[in-house]
Amino acid sequence: MGVANVKELEKGQDQLSYLHRLLDDIKALEVMLEQKMIEKSPIRIGAEQEFCLVGDHWEPSDKALEILKTIDDHHFTSELALFNLEINLDPLELKSDCFSKMAEQLKTLLKKADKAAAQYGDKTLLTGILPTLTRKHMDLRYMTPINRYLLLNKKVQEIRKEAIELHIKGVDEINIHHDSIMYEGCNTSFQAHLQIDPDDFKNSYNWAQAIAGPVLAICTNSPLLMGKELWEESRIALFTQSVDTRTSTFLLNERESRVGFGNAWCTGTAADFYKESIVRFRSLLNTVTDQNTSTSQVEEGKVPPLKALNLHNSTVYKWNRLCYGVADGKAHLRIENRYMPSGPSVDDEIANMMLWVGLMNGRPKHLESIDEKMDFRDAKSNFFNAARYGMASQFYWEGKRISSKDLLSDVLLPMAFRGLYRMKVSPMDAEKYLTIIEKRIRTVSGSRWMVEAYRKLQKKHHIPDAIRLLTATMYERQQKGYTVDSWLYPRGDEALKGFENRTVSDQMKTKVLTAQDADSAELVLRIMEWNNIHHVPILDDNEDLVGILSSTDFETAGEGIRIEEQRVADLMSKQLVTVTESTPLGEARDLMESNQVHSLLVVHGKKLVGILSSKDLT
Repeated sequence: MGVANVKELEKGQDQLSYLHRLLDDIKALEVMLEQKMIEKSPIRIGAEQEFCLVGDHWEPSDKALEILKTIDDHHFTSELALFNLEINLDPLELKSDCFSKMAEQLKTLLKKADKAAAQYGDKTLLTGILPTLTRKHMDLRYMTPINRYLLLNKKVQEIRKEAIELHIKGVDEINIHHDSIMYEGCNTSFQAHLQIDPDDFKNSYNWAQAIAGPVLAICTNSPLLMGKELWEESRIALFTQSVDTRTSTFLLNERESRVGFGNAWCTGTAADFYKESIVRFRSLLNTVTDQNTSTSQVEEGKVPPLKALNLHNSTVYKWNRLCYGVADGKAHLRIENRYMPSGPSVDDEIANMMLWVGLMNGRPKHLESIDEKMDFRDAKSNFFNAARYGMASQFYWEGKRISSKDLLSDVLLPMAFRGLYRMKVSPMDAEKYLTIIEKRIRTVSGSRWMVEAYRKLQKKHHIPDAIRLLTATMYERQQKGYTVDSWLYPRGDEALKGFENRTVSDQMKTKVLTAQDADSAELVLRIMEWNNIHHVPILDDNEDLVGILSSTDFETAGEGIRIEEQRVADLMSKQLVTVTESTPLGEARDLMESNQVHSLLVVHGKKLVGILSSKDLT
C-alpha cells in the first residue's frame, strides 16, 4: 500500500487538481463495478512481512537503508523507522500447498536478510513491538529519510498543531507526549491479503469485521512497550494514537481516528466504502499521475491504477483495509488484514493467516448477512477485548457470551477447516498449520509467553537487562524455527553476553519517590523513615529538579530549629550531582567516588527520569 512517488498536497490549485483526480477515480471504480471489469477468480492470497533489525546489544539498529541496498531484492522495501524493513511476498492462487509455498519463500527471504544484516553486525527479529525500544529511538534521526515518511510526519503535525499524545493503560501505564509519528515505527505486523469477489464485497467485509476479535485473540504477540506491560496486543492502541490527527478539546469530538476498526457495518459497494473514507478523512499527500483521467482510461478499455484513490487509502489505516490493485492487466479487490503482529515465528504467522483465510471462506449460510444478525458494537467490542486481554477474553457470538477458547476450538477452527477444503487447499497443509493454532489455544500465545518470560527475568535482573535477555531468547527460539507453543522460558540466570559498555539507563531505577520544595520537612522525614530511604529528590511546581534532601540534612539542621515548622526548601541541598541516561556506568561510578556520594540523579534537561545508587553498580 505504500506509494513512494509522493509530494506535498499544497492548498490552492494543486489541491483542487488532486481532489478532482480522486473523485474521478471513484467514478471510474463505479463504472468498473457496473461493467464487471474487476476480476472475480481465481482467488489469490498475499502477505507483507515487517521485521526488526537489532544490533549487538539487542537494541534497535539504524542501518536499514544500508542493509536494504546490500540485499538488493525487489521483494524488500523500507519502513518508517531505520530499525525496520518489509518483505512483499509473491501472490499465490488459493489452492493446494499455497501456504507451505508462502512459508518457504518467507523463510528464504528472511535468511537473505539475515545474511545481509550480519555484514553490519545486525540480526533480524520477528516481533510485534521490539522490547528494547526506548525513547531515544523515537528521535527523528531514526526515521527513514524518504520523502513519503517526512511529508506524512509534517502533515500530521500541521493538522494536530500540538504534540501527539500516547496513553495506554494495562498492568502498567504509559503516558507520553511526542513531537512526531515515530511511535508508528514501533508497530511491526504480518499483513495478510485475500482477494474477494467484488459482487460480495459487503458480506465479505462485514464478515472480516465480525471474526476479527477471536482471530486477534489467538494471534497476540505485543504485550510490552518500553518495559511496560500494557495490552496483550499493544499495537492496536499504540498505532491508533501514534498517527492520530485529532486533538483534545473542550467540545464533543466525534471525529474518527485514521487508524480504526470502523463505526458501523458496510451497507454498499466497494466504491461506497471509499466514498465514506473520503468524507471522513482529509487527504494528506499528492502523487504524480498520468495525463489521462481514470474514467477516460476505462472508456478506452484500459484498467486504470487509481493512483489518487490508492494514495488516499494508504493514509487511512483500517484494521481490515479494502485495497484495489492491478496485476497482469486485471483489476482486483482484496482485504488487507492489518491487526496480526509479526512473529513469534514464521510458522506461527502462516498459521494465523490460514485461520483467517479459512474463516473468510468458511462463512456458513446462516451467517451470510452478518450485519442483520449481529450488532456491530458487539463485533467492535470483541476486537478491543481481544487486543486488551487476548485469550482471556470473552466474546459475544450469535447472541451469547462465550470464552475465546470455546469459540475458537468448538466453532471457528472447524469452520476454518471447511473453508480451506472448499478452496481445495491441501489437507496436509491445513492440518499442519491449524494444528499450531490448536496447540496455542491449549498452551500460550506469543504475548503470554513474553509476559511470563519477562517477569521471570526481572527476579534476577534490572529491567533493561531483563528486556535484553528476553529479546535474545526470542531470537534464539526463532532461529531454531520453533512455534511459540513449544518455547521454553528463559532460566533467569543467563550470562549477559554482549552487554558491555552499558550506560546509566541500563541500571537506574525509574520508580523514584520525590517531594515538592514547599512540602512539610517533617512529613518528608517520616516518609523517608517509613520507606527506609536516605535521599529524596525535590521538585518545584513545574516538576523541575531543584534539590535533594538527605537524612543527614536533618541531623545538621542546627539546634533550636523546630522540624515541624520547616519546609523542604529550607533544608534541602541545591548542590546536585547529576548524570544523563547515556552516561557510561564507569563514568557514573567515578563520579560517585569523587563526590563521595552513594547515589546520582538521572536527568533529561531539568526533569528527573531516574536515580542510580551504588547498589545498582554491584
